Amino acid sequence: MKYKINNIYIEKKFIILNNFLNKNKYNISKVILLLDNNIKKYYLKYFLKKISILKKSKFIIIKSGEKYKNIKTCIKIWKKLILFKIDKKSIIINLGGGVITDLGGFVSSTFKRGIKFINIPTTLLGMIDASIGGKNAINFYNFKNEIGIFNNPILIIINKNFIKTLPKNEILSGLGELLKYGLIYDKKYWNFLKKIDFNNYKNIKWDKIIYKAILIKKKIIDKDPYEKLGIRKILNFGHTIGHSIESFFLSKNKKITHGEAIALGMICESWISKKIKKLNNNEYEEICNIILKYFKIKIIKEKYFNKILNYIKNDKKNYNNNIYFSLLNNIGKCSFNKKINKTLILNSIKQMNKIYFLKKKKKNEKI
Repeated sequence: MKYKINNIYIEKKFIILNNFLNKNKYNISKVILLLDNNIKKYYLKYFLKKISILKKSKFIIIKSGEKYKNIKTCIKIWKKLILFKIDKKSIIINLGGGVITDLGGFVSSTFKRGIKFINIPTTLLGMIDASIGGKNAINFYNFKNEIGIFNNPILIIINKNFIKTLPKNEILSGLGELLKYGLIYDKKYWNFLKKIDFNNYKNIKWDKIIYKAILIKKKIIDKDPYEKLGIRKILNFGHTIGHSIESFFLSKNKKITHGEAIALGMICESWISKKIKKLNNNEYEEICNIILKYFKIKIIKEKYFNKILNYIKNDKKNYNNNIYFSLLNNIGKCSFNKKINKTLILNSIKQMNKIYFLKKKKKNEKI
């Protein structure tokens, strides 16, 4: 089955992209394919076989990894675009995960004051979050997405066949965001996801899961495309602490996926939601149990708490030296602009550490 939401297509083949490039209604002068070395290794041959017209395009290949989503990489790409004599009628196709679609969207939006781009996400996270919503950004001084711009691709092609090739950690990275959509906006979707065994991801029918996730995100951003009204901020649930955890691990050169960090952030921020008497204890425990079914807690030692707090203080939702969160009222409903003090924030991380040690103790007792 093929799904369509505005300019977003979910399909098994690349019929839409083939038709788009062959009809050339935008009078495209040149096509540039942006990808990383992993995508080149595993997907490029398959991709060019499906879309033969792209064999004539120019290729820009960068190193893979979140640490390369920075201004240095942008400069390298911009230089290549100049070398290729790219003009305003050219188009960039971003083939890859969230790093590529974020970086490629930012580069496209700023080169010659903006050239058109297409996103083709190859990870679950890219399909349901990173490539959708018009946010294009790069990291700066280990701060996540610190420099960015709003601009939408003219086309997003989601080919679910890519999911079959992904390792489990990439599936779980996307799962963190899927669970978030249910928690902040749609309890029915949360209950739908609870019934699925994501450990057995290769046998899952992904069409409905992806379609509903995109639909939820689109409903939210269409109400507040540039974060002027505030409603779009609910998409940041789990991200205030989650991004700080991700930034902290990046600074230590330790591996953590975006979804892992957000899952931990959601545990912490659900606890804060409970402490300010928004979320009831039963729902808090339900959230923790579902998240911990798939994600492992990573201990953060108290000696690093100030570093975590410094990342949180730099969050884009903050103003007037106050820290603001998007927090749950209950499962399926989220509020935003909730001012939270640093003591409560640090206690939420302590509580997450406590959950780890309690789980470890129970496991040892069973043995």
